[in-house]
Amino acid sequence: MVIRVLLISVLLLGLAGLGGVAYVSLLPPPAQRAEAPPPPARATYLLAARPLRPGSLVKPEDLRPQELLVAEAPAGARLDSPAARAELVGAMVRRTLPVGDPMLPEDVLRPGERGFLAAVLGPNMRAVSVGVDLVSGTAGLIWPGDRVDLLLTQQLNDDALPIYRRIAGETVLSDVRVIAIDQALVQGAFGEGVEGNRQVRTVTLEVTSRQAERVAVATRLGRLSLLVRSADEPVADPPVAAPATPPITWGGDVSHALRGGRTDNGGSTVIHVFQGSARRDEFRF
Repeated sequence: MVIRVLLISVLLLGLAGLGGVAYVSLLPPPAQRAEAPPPPARATYLLAARPLRPGSLVKPEDLRPQELLVAEAPAGARLDSPAARAELVGAMVRRTLPVGDPMLPEDVLRPGERGFLAAVLGPNMRAVSVGVDLVSGTAGLIWPGDRVDLLLTQQLNDDALPIYRRIAGETVLSDVRVIAIDQALVQGAFGEGVEGNRQVRTVTLEVTSRQAERVAVATRLGRLSLLVRSADEPVADPPVAAPATPPITWGGDVSHALRGGRTDNGGSTVIHVFQGSARRDEFRF
């Protein structure tokens, strides 16, 4: 009797377990927890750091990085990177760009693109290139859009001249605009010899036709250097023509040692007395 009761109890427990499993399997699955959507993608783009007018050349300080939503950035906006900055610096602005505007491909014209020089030059102006080394080019600190003076230094190989008059420096051009810088270094701009092994870069200046002639002659005479002008100086419009006889700085004006501590006449007054065509007497006081 007891065994029968136990068997019935086990059978009832088994049936109850099977019923529980069946009930659980028939229940609807629990609702899955909704996952939070990912944050919108953001990236850092290059924008105009100050108002830029048409015809101006982009400088490094004209660019600033700013993080924007990728979905809201206009098509063609440049991501901030050294390559993107190098691509924009020196490019000509085609339209007015207010502060915070991205520089789209259609907004700028880059050096090397067709029509760049013709677009960047002012009316009746010309483009002339000069070779300068890293010293005479102010150690690569000149950028397109800067205004510079062009200085010529030359050595005069004339034994009849006193030693303090054999080196001269003069300003060939004043207040001209740099419109392009060739980043590729070239060789041989100074001819053969020691100077011929020096690396130089090509700087393109905006000049008048007359100034272009002066540059062509100056490149054959001696060494050219660029002097950057202050951004606070007013721009001459039209450009100021160089004087017919510009002031010259001689070696003796810089180095007192070249003059041997003397003035032009050796510290005394000199009078030359000519008697006929063959005789000349010199008197010093």
